[in-house]
Formats: sequence, C-alpha cells, structure tokens
Amino acid sequence: MARQFDIPIFYKSPVISRVKKARQMQDPRKRDLLPTVLDFGPVRFILARHFGFCFGVENAVDIAYRTLEAHADRRVFFLSEMIHNPNVNWDLQERGVRFIFTSSGEQLVPWDELTPDDIVVVPAFGTTLEIQETLTTRGIDPYTYNTTCPFVEKVWKRSAQLGASGYTVVVHGKATHEETRATFSHSLRCAPTVVILNVEEAYILADIIRGKLGCEAFFSHFARTCSVGFDPDQHLVRIGVVNQTTMLASETWEISQVLMQAMVDRYGEEHLHDHFADTSDTLCYATNENQNATYALIRQGADVGIVVGGYNSSNTSHIVELCQAAMPTFFIRNAEEILSLQRIRHFLLHLRQTTTTEGWLPDKRPLDVALTCGASCPDAIVDGVLFRVLSFFGPTRPLEDVLQPYPVGL
Repeated sequence: MARQFDIPIFYKSPVISRVKKARQMQDPRKRDLLPTVLDFGPVRFILARHFGFCFGVENAVDIAYRTLEAHADRRVFFLSEMIHNPNVNWDLQERGVRFIFTSSGEQLVPWDELTPDDIVVVPAFGTTLEIQETLTTRGIDPYTYNTTCPFVEKVWKRSAQLGASGYTVVVHGKATHEETRATFSHSLRCAPTVVILNVEEAYILADIIRGKLGCEAFFSHFARTCSVGFDPDQHLVRIGVVNQTTMLASETWEISQVLMQAMVDRYGEEHLHDHFADTSDTLCYATNENQNATYALIRQGADVGIVVGGYNSSNTSHIVELCQAAMPTFFIRNAEEILSLQRIRHFLLHLRQTTTTEGWLPDKRPLDVALTCGASCPDAIVDGVLFRVLSFFGPTRPLEDVLQPYPVGL
C-alpha cells in the first residue's frame, strides 16, 4: 500500500483533487496517459494525466506542517524555500518560519543567530555536506527534520557507488540550483565530479573525451562546475551520468547517449562497460510521469496552454518549454496573475522576467484550454486558475454535471 501523507486541507481542491483521485482509482498502474477533459460548454479544460504534488513534495509538506504543529513553542527555520512554490512558502512564513538562505544561496540568517534549541528543517532539495557539518557544530541535528526527497538521496547513493567503482560523476543539472549544489557536495566526497547543463555542453565534453579538444577547452567551459583538482585526461576515462531530478528526462537520456558514443569512439564498443556506467536508474519517476503526461497533453491539442507553478521551479520550467513549442502558453504562479479576460501577467522563461499580455485568450468557442502545473504546486492553486478562467464564460454547464464521471466516493 502506498504511503499516505497528511496534506493540509487548504492545499486540496474540490475539482482537481477529485479528478486525480478518481483517475488514480480507475488506473492504479498509471498506464493511461490520456488527458482529462472537463467540458463546461463554451470552454473545455484539458488536464494532464499527471501533475502537482509528487511523493517527495508531499513528504516535505507533511513533515513541515507536522513539525510546526508539534513545536509551536520553538523557533523553526528552513535552510531555504521548502519547495519552489510561492504560495506554500508564503504560508510557512506567515506561520513564523524563517529561511536561512535564498534559493540562490545568499545567507539571510547568520549562523551566530541560531541556538541548539532551534529547529532547522532541510528542504526537499537536500543540502550540502558543508551545511550539515555547520549545523552539527552548532548543536543542531540536520537529520531530525529532514525533508530531502528520497529520489534525490537515491542520486547521492548512486554517485557514491560510482565513485567507489572508480568512475567520475557527470551531473546533468543547473549548477546554481539547490538540488544540484547538494548533489555536487555529496558526490565530490566520493568521486571527481563535473556539472553540465545541457546537450550542447555534453557535445563539448564528448569531444574532450575523444581527444578532439584538450584540457584548455575543458576548463574554459567547466572550470566553475568541476571539483577541485579535476584532471580531464585522468578523470574522463571512466564516467557515469546522474541528474538533477527535475531536469528533462529525455535530455538526460540524450546526454548519456552523446557521452556513451564518445566512449565507443575512443575505446571501442567492446570496452564500453569499462568506461561508461549505466545510470538510467537515477531518473525520478514523478518527473518522468509528468513530462510524459505533458507530451500526451500536447498531442491532444488545445487553443491555449496555462502552466501553473513557481517561477524558480525547475521541473515546471521544463513543462512550460514543452508546451510553448506546441501552443501559445502562459506560465503563471496563481489565479491572481489572470487580470481579466483580456490581460494576463505571466513569466517569460527566456528573459527571466514577468510581463503583461493583452488579448491572451483566443476568441473561439468552444475554447480548449490545456491546464497543468509543476510538481510543487498545490491542487487548490490549479483550481483557482480553472475557476478564474471559467468566470469569463457563460452560461456554462453545472460543475457537478461536468464532474459526474469522477464520483466523490471512488
């Protein structure tokens, strides 16, 4: 039986949570990736089969709120945002939580301010060994209130296994992201480690492996993202690829193929297993499910797409990228960003800034709206977006009629 988490009721919803529960009961093995269509008449919402809180996020939310409830008499700090969702983090701050670091690593609360009586919660992304050691020296146990995602910890364990077998670890991730900083810290204790961002960087690394490019090229591109003392001539002979769990699974696979081919070219097919480790088991199931469900959503087609989530959420940004390639897509953090039928405030990934767009909803009836969100977005936030868009249309079918295929009792 799957583990059950105690998620605060205000994060659940009368529409999204109900649909997700019903579909889970109807398809417990998650084989059906077809989107859910909620037909309100003039507007139809096409919901991805998988989105919203994953196992790691539910685990983090459960621990966070139970910790606050159990220790109302003590100061509670989080190392950084627990997850990348502004509504969740705002709520925690309203309850007295303080963040020690920003998401980018800027320290907000000096270490000297902490005492052994304080509680420090490790976020779902995990944290570095250096920070764990700092907390320990201050009399604070960094493991008691630890919400690190089990799939992140799985990557750390795989990295340690690679190091123990004499492999260098190549991390596919964003070097400044909390999770990748934590993975890099854990990995370099066991193995030489280098972080690469994308397929383009993989091709550069591949040419260095082949000998087409030398050490100068390596340090030109990776000096800031490799471990101290990294020697390309020595440390790129045997490698294994792991990833930041919120990256595109298809991109991690492609990076692995590029680097594997470089090893074949350099050492021959018959010697591949001596130089390249199979690490496909480190991919996060939830990231993979959400991305596969997004592909199915795109195949279904829609007139406009809305993706909901925190603007600093890595997994959400990749869903946005997929949708943007197929349809006009707006990345918003909650319903308040939908200003009117004509105007929407949204986030531009390529510019890393918000903008306001006029005439964002196509003048078409019925209008098909693709709706999904990132792994750290509560169902209630998606509900709010659905009802906000629905308010611009009328008359519409009654909600209970629309939800009839998804009985409450399932």
